[in-house]
Amino acid sequence: MKILSPRLFANALFAVSLALLIAVGAWYVQGGDGEATSAGLHLTQVDWQDADGHGFSAPPLTMDSSSLPPSWQHAMLPSALPVAPPPATTAGAAAIRTTWLRLPVTGPLPAGPLVLYGIRIKTDGTVAVYANGRLTYRTQQGGQLWNSLFTPLWFALDQHDGDAPLKEILIRVEHLPETPVGLSSLWVGTAEALRGRYYLRQWLQRELPATLSAAFMAVGIFALFVWFRRRHEMRYLLFFNLAAVSFVGHLHYYVSLPIVTDWFAWLTANALLWLLTVVHLFLRQLHGRPLTWLTRTLTGVTLAASVLSIPALGILPVYPSTSLMVPFMYAVTVLMGILVCAMGAQASWGRSRDAMLLVSGVGVAVLLGMSDWLLHNDVVNPEGWFLGAYTNAVTFAMFGGLMYRRYLNAIAEVEQINASLAQRLQAREAELEKSHRLLREAAQRQTISEERQRLMQDMHDGLGSSLISAIRSVEHGGVSDARVSQILKDCLDDLKLTIDSMEPVEADLLLLLATLRFRLEPRFEGSNITLVWDVQELPTLSWLEPSSALHILRIVQESIANILRHTRADRIRVSTAHDRAGVSVVIEDNGQGFDIAKALDSAAGRGLHNQQRRARAVDGTVAWDSDAGGTRFTLWLPLARKIAAA
Repeated sequence: MKILSPRLFANALFAVSLALLIAVGAWYVQGGDGEATSAGLHLTQVDWQDADGHGFSAPPLTMDSSSLPPSWQHAMLPSALPVAPPPATTAGAAAIRTTWLRLPVTGPLPAGPLVLYGIRIKTDGTVAVYANGRLTYRTQQGGQLWNSLFTPLWFALDQHDGDAPLKEILIRVEHLPETPVGLSSLWVGTAEALRGRYYLRQWLQRELPATLSAAFMAVGIFALFVWFRRRHEMRYLLFFNLAAVSFVGHLHYYVSLPIVTDWFAWLTANALLWLLTVVHLFLRQLHGRPLTWLTRTLTGVTLAASVLSIPALGILPVYPSTSLMVPFMYAVTVLMGILVCAMGAQASWGRSRDAMLLVSGVGVAVLLGMSDWLLHNDVVNPEGWFLGAYTNAVTFAMFGGLMYRRYLNAIAEVEQINASLAQRLQAREAELEKSHRLLREAAQRQTISEERQRLMQDMHDGLGSSLISAIRSVEHGGVSDARVSQILKDCLDDLKLTIDSMEPVEADLLLLLATLRFRLEPRFEGSNITLVWDVQELPTLSWLEPSSALHILRIVQESIANILRHTRADRIRVSTAHDRAGVSVVIEDNGQGFDIAKALDSAAGRGLHNQQRRARAVDGTVAWDSDAGGTRFTLWLPLARKIAAA
């Protein structure tokens, strides 16, 4: 089964995500019901007039345009109304201007409950809407409204049975005198007819940016937790700060409830400056140049703007309205963005492709911010799009591209390292195999050589010595045929022992003794000697290999040979025993004893000395206990040898 590469998988995932977004957008356009209905009544004519007052006030429950002064001015929608000079204020009271907007409903209306839809009412104060003189909609009691620009107008006109047909819509807007009022064209019709327009604007202006911003924030939180484990990589912390500041800076685009607190305006306005500062710090991480003067400039401007505009400090006599603060902050942000973009491009050119990708994203975000600045300053009509809502999407896309590139580069590096390690491992395996083969050959040659030397030594000490003695005896004469026969039998037994020592005994001493018994039983029968085989189960001797086996066989053979030659015994008992440290082989006879000390000191005691020497060679001991009733020979062998363990 072929597995998709990460690049193909990412492309497929992007295509699926884009298809889902298009499907959701289509659902919003269709209004969620899929019915094709005719549009409602489009209102594009408005009459307006201003009235000055002091402080925000609650709108009356009923209001008719006939009760207002007849100083109406006509305008076409969408329109940004001109700003009159602010009135003289009375001490202790803030000047508030009330703008009245009258929209005559002259065309035919569809049957059924009606709704009013508009793209936006551009203001920073309260909004109240009257239908045929009755209050049908209001925003809040009073205060500056910080997020009304990005929320489409949508509410039911609350008609009842028996009411007169809708003839007039009257809109009351309270705002600061320096804030211009802008109004998009309005639609009156049934909810089914206008839902598609409303949902399209709602989705593109609020919900899609909110979704992208939430996704950006989620990835930022993930980066924060990564930074907790990798404190030396500051990019993860900067990425989290970027996501958090970007999320806060765009809250006014998609917060649903009317927001009137000054702290909300302070957060959203200053977050744009913080965002550019964090972007600059991130660019420094990518292109590697400090740009100290730019860092100090951005930090100083951001701190100054943030401190001066803190509502609680009261540094400014009157907290600025959206018509003054927002365009000013946008202008400063655009200038700072251009500076960050230009210096970032200069520092990144030819040094970092990732930094250039981020610089291009900053450039696009600056262009989107300029469109918002134009809309705030009424250069474009109130039905335009606040594209600044998508700077979050651009930033997220740029950093998503950086993460995608880093992910692919990391995979490529891992694959390259794995390939290199595989090649090195293959080469090392080949070297080890060659070395192992050479070592096996050398060990085999060494083993053969050592075994040859051992056999030669054993034949020289045992078989060779016996044959030389026989030859000399025959040459000098005086040796009976029986003696020569005995010497030759001893040589034959010695040769058999050498061959038996080569047989695998799997560390089993009993198997080795059984082999010796098989070889010696014919001699016992020919000598009329009874052999009592009284052995028991013994633990294995892990160090029992051919050379050690030959030592043990020669020791036991020498003991039995001494009994056959010198003791005149007619009964031999072979037994075994073991303790925690080793095993014992005991050979007893009922022949005449001998003086052990005298035998060891005489020339005849050469066989006894050979037994001691061979026992020491395997870390064992031999002992004799002899009296007139017989001799007891004991061979003790350790369970583990120090030399063998080393």
